[in-house]
Amino acid sequence: MIVEKEIKINPELSSDGLDLKQSISQQFDLRKEEIYSIQILKRSIDSRGKSPVYVLKLRIYINEFPENKSSIITYPDVHNAKHKVVIIGAGPAGLFAALRLIELGIKPIIFERGKDVRSRRIDLANINKKGIVNIHSNYCFGEGGAGTYSDGKLYTRSNKRGDVHKILQIFVQHGASPDILIDAHPHIGTNKLPKIIQNIRDTIIQSGGEIHFEHWVKNFFIQENKVKSILIEHIPTQTELEYPVEHIILSTGHSARDIYQWFAQNGYSIEAKPFALGVRIEHPQSIIDNIRYHQNPRSKYLPASSYSCVYQVEGRGVFSFCMCPGGFIVPASTTQEEIVVNGMSPSKRDSFFANSGIVVAIEPQDIQGKSPLRLLEFQKSVEIACYTAGGGNQIAPAQRLTDFIHHKTSTSLNSTSYIPGLKSVNLWDILPFSVTNRLKIAFLAFGKQMKGYITKEAQLVATESRTSTPVRIPRDAEKKHHPEIHNLYPCGEGAGYAGGIVSAAIDGENIASGIAASMLK
Repeated sequence: MIVEKEIKINPELSSDGLDLKQSISQQFDLRKEEIYSIQILKRSIDSRGKSPVYVLKLRIYINEFPENKSSIITYPDVHNAKHKVVIIGAGPAGLFAALRLIELGIKPIIFERGKDVRSRRIDLANINKKGIVNIHSNYCFGEGGAGTYSDGKLYTRSNKRGDVHKILQIFVQHGASPDILIDAHPHIGTNKLPKIIQNIRDTIIQSGGEIHFEHWVKNFFIQENKVKSILIEHIPTQTELEYPVEHIILSTGHSARDIYQWFAQNGYSIEAKPFALGVRIEHPQSIIDNIRYHQNPRSKYLPASSYSCVYQVEGRGVFSFCMCPGGFIVPASTTQEEIVVNGMSPSKRDSFFANSGIVVAIEPQDIQGKSPLRLLEFQKSVEIACYTAGGGNQIAPAQRLTDFIHHKTSTSLNSTSYIPGLKSVNLWDILPFSVTNRLKIAFLAFGKQMKGYITKEAQLVATESRTSTPVRIPRDAEKKHHPEIHNLYPCGEGAGYAGGIVSAAIDGENIASGIAASMLK
């Protein structure tokens, strides 16, 4: 007999199979000898009481063993496949589109403007230590996309869009911990994700796909409503190549502004899309642990605690974004004269700090004008203002939370995980009032919800602005190609159809499946 049960258990018992079996037998009146196997389906933490507990959803095998079913996906050889699809961008949308095409017997050819994960590290070190931004290889551009070196969170609400479990299983197949299959908020960690991405690359290449790094797609040549070829620059040599295409997946990520500008300049449809902009707040992790777990220090059996918050202010949502327990703030700029910050956490989440984006929703009607690029221009203007306020070298403007609430410049700043450094600035002077005023009201509300959240030990770092793309590239509702370019398929976060690693991967799979259906019928 197989039954599914939910159980609450003390953290120190949750990882011990014998104690877990004992707890199940006591709670559900079973003999331990009857319990042949226990499968954890989902694991989360309930911290609402005085002491946090793990909530486990279990599949219990009583007097029988589970079937040994393999979930390994095998990929055929597509070296000599009849059909090929060009993919622009090697983020999660592009990589998972490539894997799906290979599954279906089609050869993917990926062009990525950034570098592979290993070479990319040099450019990230230059951003952090020297304040030098490589416009093609940074925290946003390069193998694996923006998520590779900025966190590796796998939580998504996109269950209706596709098979989330399959995406997670592919990550496990390529080296991720099986824990991501059961955790309510799965996370790989920025220290482990690069190797997993490299393993995915190896699968693509060994199966016959191609990946070309430092190849920047600069132009599309259109004939009869189709892309006939693309112009590619090999960045190290600055040589250009015109490359013919049959079908093309556009998965360039939320920071490829040149792509949006190409559409606008050539008269093809794009549209302004809501996004969010604000700051990244940093606390000592111990403060967040005390708020969430009522423990200081926290139990060694508990992970660094996280939080999620949202509040409506003057008709706009103010909410936490990409909360990174035990993490770091990193410089995510894609050009030299802008400041963009993001957060990341290593797999152990063992940094002294916790940080989270706290951002304000920006709607198209909030920015005057009719241009589809007006929100992008607004985003850029705030990033440039933050760069100017910081004084260069990726030094970010910052302010203690308590001083921000009282509209005064901080006389000193706290220690920080942000390596390039901080400069004390009154953020009211550089961020739009519509943003700062809503942030202040929301912070006061969050302080009531989380006692101890408002403290001089917390500080704000500006600006968190790459929450999502401020431009959407439209696509046909049924066939998924661009309405005016019938073999170009906008895909993933950069096109406005995803909001993270898993949802982008799902969108990549879906687009690949649709293309395959039309090619192979």
